[in-house]
Amino acid sequence: MHPAFSIIFFTSAAGAGYGLLALLGMLAPFGLLPASPLFGFAALALALGLVVAGLLSSLAHLGRPERAWRALSQWRSSWLSREGVAAVATFLPAGVFAIAWLFLGSGVAGVAGWITAAMAVVTVYCTAMIYASLKPIRQWANPWVPRSYLALSLMTGALLLNALLGVAGQAAGWSSLLALASVALAWAAKEGHWRHCATARPVSTAETATGLGHIGRVRLLDAPHSEDNYLLKEMGFRVGRRHAARLRLITRLAAFALPAALSLGALVAGPGALSGTLALLAAAAAALGVIAERWLFFAEAKHTVTLFYGAGEA
Repeated sequence: MHPAFSIIFFTSAAGAGYGLLALLGMLAPFGLLPASPLFGFAALALALGLVVAGLLSSLAHLGRPERAWRALSQWRSSWLSREGVAAVATFLPAGVFAIAWLFLGSGVAGVAGWITAAMAVVTVYCTAMIYASLKPIRQWANPWVPRSYLALSLMTGALLLNALLGVAGQAAGWSSLLALASVALAWAAKEGHWRHCATARPVSTAETATGLGHIGRVRLLDAPHSEDNYLLKEMGFRVGRRHAARLRLITRLAAFALPAALSLGALVAGPGALSGTLALLAAAAAALGVIAERWLFFAEAKHTVTLFYGAGEA
């Protein structure tokens, strides 16, 4: 599938924003976060800013962005529509939570915070199901996709929270441990997804697609088109094995190994400037790694329509 940067940015930025928002909504009511209004404003601004930036990027991907509102009406059958409804609905409890936390104290923000956290999780799940519901793409139509999306959202949110606490001089051991645990969870989920893609049987082959498998091996004699068309541009993207292997290595290092090592360093360093710097670097490395992971998520996906353009299996 064609890895459009607008969708890569949307899923990466919004995922991190919702992950951070969910953690703020769960932790603030218990008094685990600084009571400073400045910290609360910065954390909420970062979380909601990433969400809004991601949503705007997704609108840019549409051919007619002014008609995006019509997609909200198909929530009964479309995961894309459900995602849009959930994304819009999340802003209401998030606004109440922000007002309660900033002006009334974290103890008053309990119910609104928990609803905000739940809606953030629901929105990320809906985003993942947009892809997991597409049966013609075996790399997507499996349970590992929602697991990976949710785990990566939690990871990036936890790393951002740890960085915010470190920069504010409020670094805590539990936040670094949370970051480490979330990195381990996301790494395991992503490796599981990659392993599934490598070992799962093809959805279809040229033989099953044409119904000529009983005769023998089927191969393309002549291309259906003399030049590229929409299907080939959007669903016939090809990435070389060496290039994919290199990007997987970058993902493993930038998204998982470096953030884990830097978060461990922040935990060992304790409160101070060094801890804040290491936590900030961990969040930055993860952001780059997740972009590489999301690029591969699209580039390595094979739609069954490519069988009619010479692909042996999909």
